[in-house]
Amino acid sequence: MNAHLDNILKRVEKPARYIGGELNSANKPIKPDMLRFCFAFPDTYEIGMSYLGMQILYHILNKEEHIFCERTFCPGLDMEQLLREENMPLFTLETKTPVREMDFLGFTLQYELSFTNVLNILDLSGLPLRRQDRDDSCPIVIAGGPCAYNPEPLADIVDIFLVGDGEVLLPQLFGEYRLSQAAGESREDFYKRAVKLQGVYIPKFYEPVYGEDGQIIRVDKLYEEAPDRILRAILPELESAEFPVNPIVPFIETVHDRAVVETFRGCTRGCRFCQAGMIYRPVRERSMMRIQELAEKQLANTGHEELSLLSLSTSDYSRFEELAGGLMSMCKNSNVSLSLPSLRLDSFSFKVLEEIQGYKKSGLTFAPEAGSQRLRDVINKGITEEDIYHAVEQALELGWKNIKLYFMSGLPEETFEDLDGICRIAADIVEMNRNINGKGRFNVTVSVSNFVPKAHTPFQWMAQDSAEQFREKHFHLKDQLRPMRGVTFNYHSTETSVLEAVFARGDRRTGKALIRAFELGCKFDGWTEHFKYSTWMQAFEETGVDKDFYTVRERSYEEILPWDIIDSGISKAFLIAENERAKKAETTQDCRKGCVGCGMNQHVPCEMEGING
Repeated sequence: MNAHLDNILKRVEKPARYIGGELNSANKPIKPDMLRFCFAFPDTYEIGMSYLGMQILYHILNKEEHIFCERTFCPGLDMEQLLREENMPLFTLETKTPVREMDFLGFTLQYELSFTNVLNILDLSGLPLRRQDRDDSCPIVIAGGPCAYNPEPLADIVDIFLVGDGEVLLPQLFGEYRLSQAAGESREDFYKRAVKLQGVYIPKFYEPVYGEDGQIIRVDKLYEEAPDRILRAILPELESAEFPVNPIVPFIETVHDRAVVETFRGCTRGCRFCQAGMIYRPVRERSMMRIQELAEKQLANTGHEELSLLSLSTSDYSRFEELAGGLMSMCKNSNVSLSLPSLRLDSFSFKVLEEIQGYKKSGLTFAPEAGSQRLRDVINKGITEEDIYHAVEQALELGWKNIKLYFMSGLPEETFEDLDGICRIAADIVEMNRNINGKGRFNVTVSVSNFVPKAHTPFQWMAQDSAEQFREKHFHLKDQLRPMRGVTFNYHSTETSVLEAVFARGDRRTGKALIRAFELGCKFDGWTEHFKYSTWMQAFEETGVDKDFYTVRERSYEEILPWDIIDSGISKAFLIAENERAKKAETTQDCRKGCVGCGMNQHVPCEMEGING
């Protein structure tokens, strides 16, 4: 295979995507009793290699002598064409072994628009798309990540979903597999073992039943010992958890070429639209000493010239300024640049940013999300207009010339007056700059994305705006922002937001449209140049899937939702209460000021609960 592959690689644009052998990649002698796992990222190498979760799991699994974790990615279109023409199956980067020869093939599901790429990887591996068409000679197909919190659109494709923290689940699952193999059990026996693990969902053991109105009327269990609901696996604390200090260093430029340390997991803010803020609770922090130790070792082992911190909101780290000060000093002494993404407006540290960026002020990004205080209260954003203007004023006085503002359109309870508020904020910032800095180069970029209701959030019952409503709102903003000098306006594609919404809250039936769309040629749907909306509409029509049923329909609290079988740890009563508070524009406090009753502390200690109360 290697000689054949060498010949193919001479004809593709970026052969380094497919050769493996990078610094710190695994190289193990293959033994007969070794469990072989292929971690598949359903997008290109450059995107997948920037995903920290893969580096964490690769590191943990390859520490085990009896497990070999290898990698594969979606090949570029040039490589895919050659693989198909030469009848060569997709292979792992580490050993060039065909993916179909693995024991397990595992996907991370980071966003809904990667689902057709999952199918493409299966197809290029020579594996049937539907689980019922695969036999015991095929690897067991598993999947995790945020989209596994509504697994149903892929329920006919994936054998096992892993819901929750992978550091906990994957070693447990593979341990059960080895026990099952040692006992000479069948694959069915293994499934019956695995389904008893916390966080494991096996769709073949459940059968949803639909009513005439298309809603689910019940879910029948096909294996009595399968749990009624699947509670996600939760890593109780992060301090002692394994973290890679020798991550793989790619040969080619990727989206993020830098050392990365996860400072904490989870969020206490409670933004009602944010799925990550709900499903990753509670907040679990690493100590400052541990973060600094991991950063130093990563930089030494990789040669990276940039260090970044990772979390949902960097400046919410309980000792953020102290941590940032220590890292700045370390980076300065090592001639390494420091990146602090996801800084929140209300806890912004200009002192830190000033020291990091100095005279090279590339641009500052704020995310007010909504144009009026009323709507920011609806979504529980937790910032005021005074917070926004005060932070921008400081930025202007310190010399920033580019301000980026992120908003969403189509939020629940949104009116055109709220959209006018977006325009007013942009105009006020332009005027503020004129008063502080006079005339000269200055730009405000207003970026608007479309609200997509997500499972396991307080807005999971809400209708999404129709495509026509989104377009009307985009044009309304465009008409008002276009005449403003110094303001640039960008907005997200309506068509991709509609598709994302279908699968974010889709049921098992939407999988038929997914498979048909792939058969018709859809893939790389997250890439504008490859997205084929008309082909997707054809797939929905041919499979009888009504996209509006999943997008523009408001659900009742009594309706059985496709993802109700997954227990994120947040109670449904809390989500309902939060949705009702949203309708009255009432806010809920950050749970660092006191418990808000989401239910998470029934499953695991919440170490940040009430620390600022």
